[in-house]
Amino acid sequence: MIIGIPKELKSDEYRVSLTPAGVQDLVACGHTVLVEDGAGEGSGLVNGLYEEQGAQITGRGDIFSKAEMIVKVKEPLPEEVDLLREGQILYTYLHLAPAPELTCALLDRRIIGIAYETVQLPDNSLPLLVPMSEVAGRMSVHEGAKYLERENRGRGILLGGVPGVDPGHVVIVGGGVVGSNAAKMAIGTGASVTLLDVNLNRLRYLDDLYGGRLKTLMSNRVNLIDSLRTADLVICAVLIPGARAPKLITRKMLSYMMSGSVIVDVGIDQGGALETSRPTTHSDPIYVVDDVVHYCVSNMPGAVARTSTFALTNATFPYALELANKGYRQAFKENQELKKGLNVFKGHVTHPAVAEALSMEWVAPDKAMEQT
Repeated sequence: MIIGIPKELKSDEYRVSLTPAGVQDLVACGHTVLVEDGAGEGSGLVNGLYEEQGAQITGRGDIFSKAEMIVKVKEPLPEEVDLLREGQILYTYLHLAPAPELTCALLDRRIIGIAYETVQLPDNSLPLLVPMSEVAGRMSVHEGAKYLERENRGRGILLGGVPGVDPGHVVIVGGGVVGSNAAKMAIGTGASVTLLDVNLNRLRYLDDLYGGRLKTLMSNRVNLIDSLRTADLVICAVLIPGARAPKLITRKMLSYMMSGSVIVDVGIDQGGALETSRPTTHSDPIYVVDDVVHYCVSNMPGAVARTSTFALTNATFPYALELANKGYRQAFKENQELKKGLNVFKGHVTHPAVAEALSMEWVAPDKAMEQT
């Protein structure tokens, strides 16, 4: 198979979808790897490192015109969609639920779209989302602390406080991978930390793990509003696989918060958990609504590109190798968790949560493949 690795075009995105070690493994299996000139530079991976392992360095046009499978980090931008060919495999984060235009474009192009974020193990965990959720969860505390500084329009709060002064109060909504990693970092700063979740077993686990250093609450409207009243930093860490993030914090709820408090909405790439959320970039990361600072960068891990690239490819590469070695039909037949990653297939929406979010017809993957 010919595998194409384009340079990411999204604003402030420095990750790359394949490391030189991945190139070596693919080439050893008889595959051809085309890497766009400069694709890895943002992660400190220069062209020569790829060439040493057998990759061919080429231009964007060659990659999209020749590759049978395109492996990316982020969803394709319109100028990339225009280069995709019918029947081409696109393996990347897609986040289609809040993106009807992109979904329609991929359907029109009859692309085979496999989304990292919906590959799902039998225990319902999301192995390709975990590494970036770990990064984003840990980063959320760093970024929130930065924008709490007065010069960044925040309250002027040091999360850990100092002797004789109260620490900051961090409220984390969601106790999954993002939330638990955010809790770990926030506790490490010395902040007072409250975490809300709807899963009582998850709250029990986190309470056992952190004991008195973490206050756990059942997530409901009353507890959420009470927590917002005293929050310096709120981290929204809620995810429904493949679907839009639920709008848990309304604009009215912002009025309960203190002026200069900060909200980091980690789920913004799935539409965000705030009524007032809209995507931002690393170059222009914040905006203020009703005196509350909003940080809604949709590719947070891109800021720590080298760490993120290696963490991501550790998880995504085995599936890419399986697709290359077996072809998508055999890979889906043998690997049900990978088949759950199939979001669109040659004009059909093949993930139920995406179809529901966009009010489109859902076609089961097996049925879609039978029709072509």
